Amino acid sequence: MVPPSRPRKLAKVPFVELADGRLQGVVSSGSDIERVYVSSVAAGTFAYACSTNNNRPCGGARGSFCNHIRALVTEAVLQYGAGRVARTLKVETADGEPTAQELIAEMTADRPAPDGAKPAASVFSRFLRHLAYLELEPVTTPLPEMQWFPPARAAA
Repeated sequence: MVPPSRPRKLAKVPFVELADGRLQGVVSSGSDIERVYVSSVAAGTFAYACSTNNNRPCGGARGSFCNHIRALVTEAVLQYGAGRVARTLKVETADGEPTAQELIAEMTADRPAPDGAKPAASVFSRFLRHLAYLELEPVTTPLPEMQWFPPARAAA
């Protein structure tokens, strides 16, 4: 786990990940507290997708990045740093650390196309799994599903 470079707005973008060759995550709706959007941008092509958790397409993602995708990129820069986001998405930037707005401008310069793959179901499922950890009672014993590495061997 990489610590965030700066605090994020978890109420607006509660889940951000760089996985499966994309930047993807969950973004809260600005108009309905019970609705969230699953947004993604593919590395290299910058193909984008944005739909509700019920797989209804985002009305703002017609021909360009919607506000949900823009918020996702902005929060990803806060979480991972602009350099890592740029490298993962294969964004060519000028020297120095780009801003989120510069990354968005570079990705939208060639008018990326909508992504037909739409990874919404798998992204939303991972988000719900992360939320489940918030409901657990605090304990000091290890959680079996969080033990990814084999135990260290005792010194002989």
